[in-house]
Amino acid sequence: MASIDLKMAWRNVWRNPRRTMLTICAIAFACLLLVFMLSWQFGSYETMINSAVKIHTGHLQIQAEGYRDKNDIRLVVDDPAAIGRRLEALPRVDTYTFRADAFSLVSSKERTYGVLVIGIDPEREARTSTLSRSLQEGRYLEAGDADEALVGKLLAKNLRIVPGDELVLLGQGRDGSVAATVVRVKGIYASGQDDYDRSTIQIPLPYFQEVYAMGGSVHEVVVLGRTLKDVPVIKEAISEGLKSEDPESGLVVLDWMELMPGLVEAIQIDLYSGFIFYFLLIVVVAFSILNTFLMAILERKKEFGVIMAMGTTPGRLVRLLLLESSAMTLVGIFIGTLAGILVTWYYQVHGFHISGAADVLRQFGLPERIHPRLSAASILIGPAAVLIITGLTALYPALRVRRLRPVEAIAKG
Repeated sequence: MASIDLKMAWRNVWRNPRRTMLTICAIAFACLLLVFMLSWQFGSYETMINSAVKIHTGHLQIQAEGYRDKNDIRLVVDDPAAIGRRLEALPRVDTYTFRADAFSLVSSKERTYGVLVIGIDPEREARTSTLSRSLQEGRYLEAGDADEALVGKLLAKNLRIVPGDELVLLGQGRDGSVAATVVRVKGIYASGQDDYDRSTIQIPLPYFQEVYAMGGSVHEVVVLGRTLKDVPVIKEAISEGLKSEDPESGLVVLDWMELMPGLVEAIQIDLYSGFIFYFLLIVVVAFSILNTFLMAILERKKEFGVIMAMGTTPGRLVRLLLLESSAMTLVGIFIGTLAGILVTWYYQVHGFHISGAADVLRQFGLPERIHPRLSAASILIGPAAVLIITGLTALYPALRVRRLRPVEAIAKG
């Protein structure tokens, strides 16, 4: 019985080939677009996150508890070398570096601004962040440098300085003493994040520790994982290690979502707006299915009346119509999903170049060439939503058949 119903349903689907092909094409186009756009969104988010964390925050940071909220210079990581040895034992960790921060006044010959002075390990920083590749003028710091600094491009513009000029730094040391020094500008960098480039200066970590009376301590241990998916595993491993070795250390592990809540909110807003667009697209396809089957019922009333008069139950007739809708939907989903995978795979390999938008993309931490990322989620979410909504839409015209009276259907048909 089931095989007979399937054969009848498939034959009925092609009774009006033009209408069937239009419906299948609508479903296929929706699935293709959903697979590609979801892969595009997920790929751009991953690219955005990885680009943003390599500018400054890293995937993870180990800090003293409360430091992120208070930025108190006295809240430090006392033994960064021990943390480094622990990180080197974790296979999912790609690289790490140490940093120390202090808010200070910086003065050129003409102007004075409040800035964040960051002490960095030049060699480790070059492997962990994009700072060394962001230089616009001058040269990067070297291991033996002391009283030299890298300055953000916008801050350098405000201070009216160029490489070779001197700057006076005035702040407070960890022990409460006055931290004052003169540094020479060695290079100017442009990270692409205006706030960062407007308010930061980088100096060698050993010199920072000397000027700000830090001893051997730092404020942040910045960690990069091999992939974004490794971050939760690394965070758990570090947290458990800190608790087991020294429960009273007062150190916490923060991931990129805690360090950059603004980026998380931007991704969520973009994702929600995307889902609204996708929902509207699926609704349009659903109305196409609804129109197809309402027309089929109106055109085939007499046929349905004759079939029911011959003893076919309304339930079987409803099942037959649902099989017809399912056949069209599944064919459209298969074709659209396959086409979406092939198109996405092509751009995943070759990338999609967005010309003329380099400055805008750089502000969001994105390169000019975006690579979508195929994943189980991007492949399945769209087609599954199409299947569910079109299936629910097809129920209405199919269930209308149950109300047909054979005599009236034959007469009106």
